[in-house]
Amino acid sequence: MGYYDQTPNNPNHENRSNRKGSKAGYFFSGLAGTIIGALLVWFIISPLADNQSSGVAGTSVKENDSAPRSEQVSLDISTDVTKAVGVVADAVVGITNIQTSKDFWSQSERTMEAGTGSGVIYKKAGDKAYVVTNHHVVEGAQQLEVTLADGTKEPAKLIGSDVWTDLAVVEISAGKVETIAEFGDSDALKVGEPVIAIGNPLGLSFAGSVTSGVVSGLERTVPVDIDGNGTEDWQSEVLQTDAAINPGNSGGALINVAGQLVGINSMKIAESAVEGIGFAIPINTAIPVIESLEQTGEVKRPQMGITLLDLTAVPQYHQKETLKLPDDVTTGVIIDEVYPNTPAAKAGLERYDVIVEMDGEKINNVLELRKHLYSEKKIGDEMTIVIYRQGERKEITMTLVADKAL
Repeated sequence: MGYYDQTPNNPNHENRSNRKGSKAGYFFSGLAGTIIGALLVWFIISPLADNQSSGVAGTSVKENDSAPRSEQVSLDISTDVTKAVGVVADAVVGITNIQTSKDFWSQSERTMEAGTGSGVIYKKAGDKAYVVTNHHVVEGAQQLEVTLADGTKEPAKLIGSDVWTDLAVVEISAGKVETIAEFGDSDALKVGEPVIAIGNPLGLSFAGSVTSGVVSGLERTVPVDIDGNGTEDWQSEVLQTDAAINPGNSGGALINVAGQLVGINSMKIAESAVEGIGFAIPINTAIPVIESLEQTGEVKRPQMGITLLDLTAVPQYHQKETLKLPDDVTTGVIIDEVYPNTPAAKAGLERYDVIVEMDGEKINNVLELRKHLYSEKKIGDEMTIVIYRQGERKEITMTLVADKAL
C-alpha cells in the first residue's frame, strides 16, 4: 500500500514534479538563446571578414617580393628632331684619311689612318655617289675610305678640294647608297631657329652622333690661318650654332627641322673658356663650290698677279717717308711684288703702290681685298682700283683672269 503514496493525488509528489519541469525549461530556453546569439554574431562577422580578406588580397605583396612591381610600358615618341634625323641620318658618312708614313729606322713605308671626319652624300648619278666634306678632312690623303651609316666601307676618290672655302668633293660607288641629303636654303635661316648637327665626333666609334641647338648667329666671319704661319689669310663666312660640334664632326651635316641640309659643319672655337660656339659653312655658299669641284675638280678664281702686305704692318716712318702717304691714309694694302704678264702688270701697277679702294669699296687690309676679289668678282670681269703712288692718288682698271695657284 505504501507505493500508492506517490500517486498524483499526493501533494508532496506533485511539488517534486513541478520543480523538475522548471529546471528543464530554463535549460532549453538558455540553449536556444545561445544558439540564436551565436548565429547572429556569425552573420555579422562573416561579411566583415570577407571584406577584410579581399582588401588585403588587393594590395598584397608576395612574401619573397621586396617591393611592388611596375609594369614596363613601351612608348613610340616622335618629335621634330627625330623626324628630321630620320630623313637624312643615313646620308651622313665617315671619311677616313689614310696616309703613308716611313719608319725612320727601317725606312719601310706603311699606310695608317691620319684622321677621320664626316661627310654628306648629296648626289647619286648612275653608279656613282658624291660626298661633300671639308678640305681639312681630306688634306694630304694618299687614300680615302668612306664608312656608310650601316658600317659598310667603300674606297673613295677625291674629285676636288678648295682650301679657301674648306670644302671638298669625294666620289664613291652608289651600289649601297639609298639616302641622299636635300639642300635647303641657308639664306632663309633665322636666329634662334632649331638646327641639328650629325657626324662622327672623336671618330667612327661615335658614328652618327646627333646634337641639337639653334642658329646662334648669321653671316659670321672667322679669321683663318690657311698656311699655318700664324698670320690670318682668309675670313670664312659661317653660321654660328650652339649645337655641339667636336673634332670628327667636320664635314658633317647641319640640318633644319625639315631634314634639309643648311650647312656643312666646319669648326669650333677650341678654348677652355668657350662653350657652345660652333660654325658651319652655309649651304648657299657651298653649292657653287661643290658644283665647280664636281665638274672641274677645282674652283677657278680671278687673280691679279701680285703679292700683298697690310699697310698697318709698315712702320709709320716708312708710310710717310718711303710711301709718302697723306696723313688721312692709315689703312690699305701695299703691293710687294708684281708678276710679269699678269692683269696687274698689264694694268700698270707697280711695287709699293698702296691699294685703298676696289670698285668704290674701301679696302683696309688683305682679307678685305681677297673677299672682294674672290666673292664679288668673276674671271673676265673688269675691276677699278684706287691706289696711292708716291703720295699721288690714281685710278686704274684691270681685266681679271684665272689662276690655279690661288
